[in-house]
Amino acid sequence: MILESIVTTVSPSGDINIAPMGPWVNQPEVLSTGSGEGALTEGLPRDPGFVLRPFAGSRTCDNLLQSRRATIHVTDDVQLFADAVLDQIEHPEHMVRQIQHDGFRPLKHCHQWFAVEIQSITPEGPKYQMPCQVLASGIELPMFGLNRAKHAVIEAAILATRTHLIAPAHLRAQVAALTPLIEKTAGESERAAFDQIGLEIERRLKQQPELPNS
Repeated sequence: MILESIVTTVSPSGDINIAPMGPWVNQPEVLSTGSGEGALTEGLPRDPGFVLRPFAGSRTCDNLLQSRRATIHVTDDVQLFADAVLDQIEHPEHMVRQIQHDGFRPLKHCHQWFAVEIQSITPEGPKYQMPCQVLASGIELPMFGLNRAKHAVIEAAILATRTHLIAPAHLRAQVAALTPLIEKTAGESERAAFDQIGLEIERRLKQQPELPNS
């Protein structure tokens, strides 16, 4: 399965990059392990078999090619997803903390985090395939739970990254189909994030050559 996550990486100069990414998860049942014996705790990692798939040329990809290390986060903070997709995160260094393993910067506020080291790197089309090993992991905060508006924001965020691939009419139709989920089930944070993404989608569509609608 694919996990919609937030990934932090560190550049050779020490800059923190926070970006959304959908890594493949080979053993998703590990993600839902509860508390108690065998639970995720720092220093006692359980490994769900992540495969990172960054786009070539992205800051995340460049950092991974250099360091071969990243921290994958499970979070339901849709405002963070929106800010990361739109590259509107200021002072990312204030949002992370250090752990005993070098090269990893977990977010201070997330549900779970996994510090991973890349085992191999294979180019595949516009992306790389990077199977990982978990070196450390932890649980920080409780998960809010399922909410249709949160999922709508994630879908809109993904659409914002594909304005150069999807015809404008089709893209706007997909955003419109998500709007009722926001209207019916969103809180203030979800509404703000969805509106923020919608404005950015329109800005990006106006700045690029028009795609055919079919």
